[in-house]
Formats: sequence, C-alpha cells, structure tokens
Amino acid sequence: MSLARCLRHLTMTPWALRRAFPPATLAAIQDAVRACESQHPGEIRFAVEGAWPLSRLWRAQTPRARAIEVFSELHVWDTEHNNGVLIYVLLADRSVEIVADRGVGDARVPSDEWPACCRQAERQFAHGRYADGAIAAVTAVASVLARYPPARPDVGNELPDEPVLL
Repeated sequence: MSLARCLRHLTMTPWALRRAFPPATLAAIQDAVRACESQHPGEIRFAVEGAWPLSRLWRAQTPRARAIEVFSELHVWDTEHNNGVLIYVLLADRSVEIVADRGVGDARVPSDEWPACCRQAERQFAHGRYADGAIAAVTAVASVLARYPPARPDVGNELPDEPVLL
C-alpha cells in the first residue's frame, strides 16, 4: 500500500463524493442507463464508492475484487437471464471496473471490450469530468451489449436504473 494511495482514501470525504456526483449528475447517469437499456436486453447498474477504510487498504484488496463484492451486494446477478452488468467506480483511485454476469460475460464478449469501456471513463475522471466519464462508461457498456447481446430475449427492467453511492 502506497502512502499516496492511503492519503487519497483518507482525504476522500462524503462531501467530496457528493461534489463529484451531485444530484444532477446522478440523474443524468440514471437517464443514460434507462436510455441505453432500451438498445439491448442487458441490465446496467452504476455504483460509486468514494474511498475505502484503512482495513480494506491494509488487506490490499483490488478494485476488481471489491467490484465483485458490490456486484453481489447489489444483486446484479439476480436477473432472470443472468444479463446484469455492474459499472463500479472507486473515486479515490479513479478506478473503474466492470463485472458482467455469465449471460453477458466473458464467454460472449471479447476480453478487451470491458477494459476499453473502463478506460473511456477513467480518461474523463482524470480531468475531473465525472458526469462525462460516467455517461461514457454507460454508453460504452450499452454499445458492447448491443454488439454481443445476451442469448435470451429481454424480460423488462429488472434492476433499478438509479446509480448507487456507497
């Protein structure tokens, strides 16, 4: 664990999280999720975590491992056709991870597609453009889901569209 990373997490306050993702940005993300889900049979969830407690940092948990935990905690896996996709943002690290359920996961999507979606958002976040980065991530995931749709038809909106602040 680097000192710089530790300091970023310690100084990331709930206020800083709300400043980066104010209600207008959250509403824009929700609108993007709703609009994008009409283009494909997948289900998208967007979650942002400001920072981790020191105990998580000491354990050297990776953003990917935490994203998998959040995928489970938010029940993104709980769709009829296993077509849920989580976009997880760790704001203190400006890290983005995508976790896709098995109905839309690695067996259907080439391995370089999800990281490319993450990089689009991370480039925007590096310049403090959080709304643009979040919407870019949602749009990129929707594009992947449209090109590699789940094998089964859409059964409607099974997951909430509103983003989650953890």
